[in-house]
Amino acid sequence: MKHDIKIENKSLEMMISEKGYISKLSMKDDPYKMNWVIEEAYLSQAGYQDADKLFGYFDITADSKQRNSREFSPVIEKEGAEITVTYDFGNMKIIMIYDMGKNDGELHWTIHLVNQEKKDIWISDFGVWISFAYVMFRDKEVLRNIHNSAAVFSSISDNYTKLNAVRRDNRGGNLGFYQVEGEALSIGTYCDYENLFFENVSPSLDGMLFHKLYFAGGYPEGFQNKDWIYKKDGFMLKAEEDRTWKYVVNINRNQEEFLEKGLKLNHPKVDYTPLNIIGETARLTVEVSESLKILSAEALFKENDTVKSLSIEVKYEGEMYHLSYKPTALGEHKAVIKFSDGTKDFVVMNVMDKLDRVIDERVAYICDELYEGKEGNPPFAFKPVSNQGESLGKLNLVLKKNLLGSLDVDQVRKVEKSAVEYVRPKWFKDGDFKKPRKLYGDFYRCMDFEYIGHLFYLLSEFDDQILELYTADTYLEWAADVFELRVNPDLHEDERGKEESQMLGVYFLYFEDLLIKLKEKELTEKMQTIQSLWDKMMDRVHRGADSYAAAITEHFYDNAGFGPAAGALSVSKKRESAEKYGELLLANIGYSNDFRAQNPDRWWEALSYMTHSLWGGLTAAAAYKVFSYLQNTEFLEGSYRATAGVLYCYDTHATAVTPLKKGMAVSTYAVAGPHINRPDLSRDRFGQAAFYRDGGIFARLFDSDDQTPDWDMGEEMTAYLDSFGQKTFIINNKGTLRVINGSYEETETGYKITSFAPYSRDFYYISEDGMTLLERQGDGRSVVLQIRR
Repeated sequence: MKHDIKIENKSLEMMISEKGYISKLSMKDDPYKMNWVIEEAYLSQAGYQDADKLFGYFDITADSKQRNSREFSPVIEKEGAEITVTYDFGNMKIIMIYDMGKNDGELHWTIHLVNQEKKDIWISDFGVWISFAYVMFRDKEVLRNIHNSAAVFSSISDNYTKLNAVRRDNRGGNLGFYQVEGEALSIGTYCDYENLFFENVSPSLDGMLFHKLYFAGGYPEGFQNKDWIYKKDGFMLKAEEDRTWKYVVNINRNQEEFLEKGLKLNHPKVDYTPLNIIGETARLTVEVSESLKILSAEALFKENDTVKSLSIEVKYEGEMYHLSYKPTALGEHKAVIKFSDGTKDFVVMNVMDKLDRVIDERVAYICDELYEGKEGNPPFAFKPVSNQGESLGKLNLVLKKNLLGSLDVDQVRKVEKSAVEYVRPKWFKDGDFKKPRKLYGDFYRCMDFEYIGHLFYLLSEFDDQILELYTADTYLEWAADVFELRVNPDLHEDERGKEESQMLGVYFLYFEDLLIKLKEKELTEKMQTIQSLWDKMMDRVHRGADSYAAAITEHFYDNAGFGPAAGALSVSKKRESAEKYGELLLANIGYSNDFRAQNPDRWWEALSYMTHSLWGGLTAAAAYKVFSYLQNTEFLEGSYRATAGVLYCYDTHATAVTPLKKGMAVSTYAVAGPHINRPDLSRDRFGQAAFYRDGGIFARLFDSDDQTPDWDMGEEMTAYLDSFGQKTFIINNKGTLRVINGSYEETETGYKITSFAPYSRDFYYISEDGMTLLERQGDGRSVVLQIRR
């Protein structure tokens, strides 16, 4: 019979299995009784064979001999509110102490690695599973996924590694995990999942990520990749040495409290600009406890395969440190901060080329390299050819760039030709928008139509003399017809079509603009039809907000569901339900000391915590829509953090990942290192076809493992160009200035603000008095203005 051992304090309760792993970790006052660690019982129930990855289990390679915690039963001893778990391997001993009595409301976890010999031992790999409840439960009652699952946002640092396990409802408390002694190299992930997409099951996808804390190694012997930022090496355990790592776990309500509690544990509280533009000032602010002082700071970057450094200016003002420097090289920058007690912390920021240039190069690549033309197979398509509407996002990006930036008639006409000669006949029988083709065997996807509707709408924005085949008004009517097909269940015969037509999608991005234009052109009947369908749908979503039904797509829980729901409810000005779904967005968008780990929480396309360009960008766009309606800057800041990660997928100057040719882009960045499922993809960019050789569902989705990695990109950049592509925000928080999507320089009379937006139009000033549109001064790429200090 199983006998788990329990310890507790005022706030937390924990149980250790007789096998040595944490079987339960919960908050005493939690109305949902969430277990914050992955449960062996759930793994068994759902058919997952991962009981070797539970919280507290470990693997170690010492002098080339591999050992792990499942080889034999540990010795477990309890004294008061403390449990000690000891694994004795003869030459080595691993001791784990779990203490709930040191400080009420906290769990103190100490790991000892003891060399019991009189000679040194080389530790090439040592990792301990910290399997917080990062689970997409196989449950159509989505409330379980919201209240009993967490996103895990980690910050890896020399001496200040931490993570926050954030409950997906963004309410009722999160768990913070802080390193207070020792050094960690990284946190890797392992994914297990089930996908029944081809079985025509909806929802079809569930799964989980197991997190692993690495003190040494983590990669196969001889492994190399482009990542120069994080360490991968082992260490020498000296004769009779007792090497120690200590961690504290406690409860927090939100990001701010997570950082404040870290400050009380001596963690520096660092704020930084995740995205920077070459030649403009990059800034960090650092708040520290009384016992710490900053000695110096430097920015490391890679140029011509050599890691170089720039000195960072450090000033102490207003009870915090202000750090700044002007980057001189493109790519990732690791800003390393050295403290008076010998410890170090760092952040990873990006430095990009001017963003209008990035977009121009991307659009030129799409039109020059990916367009098939008349002789293509099929003619007039853009590679890669796909049945999924996501593949048309790049066409929408070409059009949006030509509407906002420099006009290239040839580019517009290539897209127009593709829309008329390839898209229309492929997705619709005889080009009839009431007769969709079953491109997926015996069904079609309604979601494809929202990309097509957007394509026709954007074509309608051009003057007739630019267009070659039809008039702008014709394309507007086509956009309305396709939009109606997307949202009207009565236009579908099959049950799947009726059901999917009522799911929300990316059309929340352009619905308002489409309505305005239909009214402008006096297409009253089409406008009223669409408005009526939209109103019915939004009333239904609003009424069902308590059940969060819109959070399910073909996945059991998905930001492709609750992102558009939050965005659409905001567009419809349904405050109560917009706030409800908005909470899911806030819990979904990460925060970290590495800009690449601040993306919306998603794992499926990478089998690891990841940036997914399309859904990262569309989730960012949804958060921006919620901000526009609710005026809550948490959504603005979350949207921008996510956007910085998405732009990394388009960055051809990145130095810590596999390089891209000018204008290329990659849909996926795997944040974790190591990516335990596929170590070769650790902290790298790639397309989903990289998994083709792994078989399973990927072998059915792709033809080979070298297919182009950008098939589902473009729509998210189109959305970006409607928000941060044109707008910059200056936040004055009690005299402290922060610029979202820009930089600033101090002058004698105030601040000179420079926008990072590729097509800068608007500057907004946000203070306790609300948000004000500022009057622009100057012109050019970087619009400059001044406000008084």
